[in-house]
Amino acid sequence: MRAHFPALQEGVAHFDGPGGSQVPDVVADAVANTLRSGISNRGSVTASELRAEFVVATARQAAADLLGAQPAGIIFGRSMTQLTYDLSRTLAKQWRAGDEVIVTKLDHDANVRPWVQAAEAHDVRVRWAEFDRTTGELPVSAVTSLLTERTRVVAVTAASNLLGTRPAIARITPRAHEAGALVYVDGVHLTPHAWVDVEAMGADFYACSPYKFLGPHLGIVAARPALLESLRPDKLLPASNAVPERFEYGTLPYELLAGTTAAIDFLADLTPGTGPRRTRLAQSMQVLEQHESAMLKRLEAGLSGVTRLYGSPRRDRTPTALFTVDGVPSATVYKELAVRGVNAPAGTFYALECARHLGLAEGGAVRAGIAPYTDESDVDRLITAIHDLKPS
Repeated sequence: MRAHFPALQEGVAHFDGPGGSQVPDVVADAVANTLRSGISNRGSVTASELRAEFVVATARQAAADLLGAQPAGIIFGRSMTQLTYDLSRTLAKQWRAGDEVIVTKLDHDANVRPWVQAAEAHDVRVRWAEFDRTTGELPVSAVTSLLTERTRVVAVTAASNLLGTRPAIARITPRAHEAGALVYVDGVHLTPHAWVDVEAMGADFYACSPYKFLGPHLGIVAARPALLESLRPDKLLPASNAVPERFEYGTLPYELLAGTTAAIDFLADLTPGTGPRRTRLAQSMQVLEQHESAMLKRLEAGLSGVTRLYGSPRRDRTPTALFTVDGVPSATVYKELAVRGVNAPAGTFYALECARHLGLAEGGAVRAGIAPYTDESDVDRLITAIHDLKPS
């Protein structure tokens, strides 16, 4: 499988997947082939128009298969951040002064600031759910205890991009719905590592980013088509009012959509299997989770005693290790690892509230993320480099 990733030929051990994964050759080929082909704005007359329609339709279906959603509920955008801002502004049209939104201190700022700023603009109260600093866990009660009849949106991550913590979303959503609130789930850090079923999760909106799961730079939000029909985003007058097109501004990047489809097909084909793509994805993601869990266990065992690891080592985490080295600034660790051909960045990674709650300084901590292409030699290189760096 590693042979499909041209970037790995450079000899670098990549632990920077949480910020953006490396791309397999089939994804690069899909992007290039689409750019080389005759393609136009979508339509039903010319071959190039029909090709654009096909690219969009197949990408919607692929994303729906990956997430357990409906193709008509798949929205594409520049990024998860952009889509969340767009939807927060759209939903805020329905809010009234005195309403409330719930955000968490575990989340990436892309699922915090859009809601906070929309709330400020509409005289809406923001309520904060806090996670346990020691374990990194976000108890269900930390969210549900904040629910009131005035709650309009609960914004919560499916997996922390800093700690890997996976809140029990399926236990939060029913309580939120009972209170009359919608649930907006940031699935950016979960989707590359786990089997996702948006319907079973109960999420009203589920956001993710293909460039985190071996695809190109793009954002996706999955929602129920009926819910999208009830929303009226600002849009250009001549632009389509159909769902989901009314939420997509301008011409879609067809080459990136083709790359997204290729990335999802690549994931589906990680293990031998037959049947529909969603069935094959379920099989592949199960094997992938086993591989990544084994690599994380090996990494954490090697770092134990020489680093401070944040968060509790539990099974229901994505394969993410956040750590600091006593006596060595995280920025220095980052640079020294890079010299040794190991990419493990340092910082707060836009999880600003999470980093603050953990008591991390502005320099944050080092984050090492396991990806499908991570192998034992990569892990051992990182462990060896950290042992070499630790002051005696």
